[in-house]
Parts: sequence; C-alpha cells; structure tokens
Amino acid sequence: MSKHFTFHREVDQLKKRFLEMGAMVEDRVRKACSLIESRDMVLAAEIIKTDWQVNEMENAIEEECLKILALHQPVARDLRLLIVIIKIINELERIADIAVNMAKRVQVVNKDSTLCLKIDFSKMSTTVLSMLKMCLDSLVSENADLARQVFIDDDEVDEQRNQIYKTVVHQMNTDPGHASCLLNLYLLSRHLERIGDRATNIAEEIIYLVEGEIVRGEMN
Repeated sequence: MSKHFTFHREVDQLKKRFLEMGAMVEDRVRKACSLIESRDMVLAAEIIKTDWQVNEMENAIEEECLKILALHQPVARDLRLLIVIIKIINELERIADIAVNMAKRVQVVNKDSTLCLKIDFSKMSTTVLSMLKMCLDSLVSENADLARQVFIDDDEVDEQRNQIYKTVVHQMNTDPGHASCLLNLYLLSRHLERIGDRATNIAEEIIYLVEGEIVRGEMN
C-alpha cells in the first residue's frame, strides 16, 4: 500500500471523526437552546454531565492530526487542512462548554418562578444554530461563500443581544428583586453571542482552507 494512499485514507477517517464531533456539538447547542423555553431540568443535567464526551473526542482528533503530521509531513493544502481541523475542534469544544454554561444559567433562572418578564430567545437561538450548521456545511462542501454568510448573521446576533440587554436593564431598574434571575437571562444572550463568535472563527478558518487567505479580524 502506497504512502500516498495511506495518507488519504487516514485523512478521510479523520474527516469522518471530525464531522461526528461537529454533529455532537450541534446537538448539544440545539438542546441548550431548547432549554431556555422548556426549562427541562433533566435535559440540563444531561448536558452538564456528558460534557466529557466532547472533550475526549477533541483530544482524540488532535492526537490523530499530530500523528498524521509527524508520519506524512504534508505540505500545501493538505497541511492547511490538518491545521484548520486542529483549530476548529478547539472552537467546537469551547462551543460545547458554552452549551454547558447555558444549562447552568437555565438551572438558576428556573429557581425564580415569580418573575413575570418573558424574553423571546427563539430568533437568536435559530440564528446561532444556523450559523453553526453553515460552518459545518461550508467545510464539507469547501464553500467559502457560505462561510462568509456567517459573518453577516453574526452582526444580527450582536444586535439581538443588545436588545435583550436593554430589556433586562429596564426590568432590573423597575423590579430589582429578581436581579439574579435577570442577570442569568442576560448571560444566556451573552452565551448565544459567544457561540456566534466561535462560529465566525470557524468560518474564517474555512476560508483560509479553501482560498489560502487569512481573513481573521477583517470581517468585524
């Protein structure tokens, strides 16, 4: 079996594991977003308890990348692919951590049953989930234009976060007795925003992979 064939077989296996990790993280974020409305404490506990699964997968994929780098010493685009995968799995692991933080915030919010304020997170959640899906799809299809769409949606998420901030501050001024709950509602919007930021980082890496162009920081 030729070294060239072995390299590409190992890379294909690596891509498969990477996509499994992406699907796992996307599922975690979707569940965390559903928690905001459902307040399902069993699901919240599950998200928190199973965080180790994403961490283990990140470590395994990174080790495989380093092994391929050491054994095959790839160059040009093959080298870019491995570097990008290492960077993206780190972003995905951090996104999974944010999903855990969202579950913890919902646990705190759920303790205050007397707050009348209702904040609609559905639009923000939908946008963030769409950004994450676009990132994974753009990597599979190697579509830099699709990756660039993530930057546009990130501005929308920032604006939605700002609106929630204004709503929470106004409520704190009029009803300070629910400060802890209100703070955690705002933190939920901050967590969603951070997922959007991480998705933007992933999109930048995909553009680098496809076009060989570093766009980091230029899309803000």
